[in-house]
Amino acid sequence: MHYPNLDTLLRTQSAALSKGPLAMIFCEDETELDSTLRHHADLGFKTVLAFLPKSFALAPDVAAMVLRVDHDLSAGDTLTGTVNRLIAAAPGVWMYYCFNAEYLFFPFCETRTIGEMLAFHTEERRDAMLTYVVDVYAGDLNAYPDAVSLEDAHMDKSGYYALARPDPENHNHPKERQLDFFGGLRWRYEEHIPKERRRIDRISIFRARDKVQLRPDHTFTDEEMNTYACPWHHNLTASIISFRAAKALKRNPGSTFDIHSFRWHNSTPFEWHSRQLLDLGLMEPGQWF
Repeated sequence: MHYPNLDTLLRTQSAALSKGPLAMIFCEDETELDSTLRHHADLGFKTVLAFLPKSFALAPDVAAMVLRVDHDLSAGDTLTGTVNRLIAAAPGVWMYYCFNAEYLFFPFCETRTIGEMLAFHTEERRDAMLTYVVDVYAGDLNAYPDAVSLEDAHMDKSGYYALARPDPENHNHPKERQLDFFGGLRWRYEEHIPKERRRIDRISIFRARDKVQLRPDHTFTDEEMNTYACPWHHNLTASIISFRAAKALKRNPGSTFDIHSFRWHNSTPFEWHSRQLLDLGLMEPGQWF
């Protein structure tokens, strides 16, 4: 289905939007559009919304499995505003958002669906889930000058760290159960990354609630939704495998000529399996086995 704008979708698809979990894929360019949408459909999302400009083409099988909405991030259609309108339209529904060339992985996702994971997470009285954005990049930039290759994808196996998140409303004391996470290309090439974009944490999986909104820094106005775990034990976390930073660094004239390869001594091939991310500590199974 193809919708000319978000208003039309909200007016005509209330039934589809009421069934979660729901994925929102925001497409900045045409890189790996089809693979991104197929990946999230295969995870078990009941509805996949693809927000992309009119000129972007989708494979026929992909077009048949998603709800397409004309939406252009480069023309001022914001991600935050769109997500918040969907939150208001479908309270109680589990939602997820990411960009094209980004792929969600959660513990045991090869054998379990996103719905099964969120059913468990709901039983633990959690309304949101922390996700880490794990940068991946082509190992050979001569063969893949845009730094994107599913077959030659590499990632950093170390170099990730967390800092306390200060609370400006409480004399900058650390916020409870909240941390700012860093690592990957955003850490190694931080001189080319604006300070406000260096974090790799997002609250990208959440249950929509009345009067709760997403903020531009990928956190929510309800501070409990920004926590990585409940007070009494560890909770599930997930990872978003993302070519987005690598793409930007190679397309930006200010950085592309400084980067001849993203590989370093801590690079390792990405195996496209949740076990690798669990072993590296890049997501947490919590009490879910």
